[in-house]
Amino acid sequence: MTIQGIKKDSEGRMKKSIESLKGELTRLRTGRASAGLLDHVQLDYYGAPTPLAQVASVSVADARSLLVTPWEKNLIPKIDKAIRDAGLGLNPVAGSDNVRVPLPALSEERRKEMVKVVRQEGEGARVAIRNIRRDSISQIKELHKQKTISEDEERRAEEEFQKLTDRYIDEVDAVVEAKEADLMEV
Repeated sequence: MTIQGIKKDSEGRMKKSIESLKGELTRLRTGRASAGLLDHVQLDYYGAPTPLAQVASVSVADARSLLVTPWEKNLIPKIDKAIRDAGLGLNPVAGSDNVRVPLPALSEERRKEMVKVVRQEGEGARVAIRNIRRDSISQIKELHKQKTISEDEERRAEEEFQKLTDRYIDEVDAVVEAKEADLMEV
């Protein structure tokens, strides 16, 4: 393993941490409708738990509602039940050929609770990035111990990993701040 190889691997893992954070934050409901809100909803489809996106199209009808159009009409009651049971606090309205999901306005108290959740998710991402840095630096130290690299190269590599870590932590902070602003917007 070379310093460049370790750096490339670490950067890839840090990018995945950022993507994971973004994915988690899309599940949090803001005042606006987002098709990603129903991504983790699963329903019983011929005896197998199936993601909603595989049996219906989810679209944004307007700023405060989603429209779920199933491929098969007989799934409408199952989709309605799956959305109610998903723990999102949503009350879908089943129609003849689709399910409309109105999003209620968030209370100030609920917004503050969600900001706390966003901050916890952000801290989890920061910890993951720091752990990646720690692993990388220990690999660098191992290379030095094996006399593969010099002390100067080790020190330079540690500084590079610290800069890389700082850059990704700044990115986590920016993602968290954007989501907080989105949540607090009335």
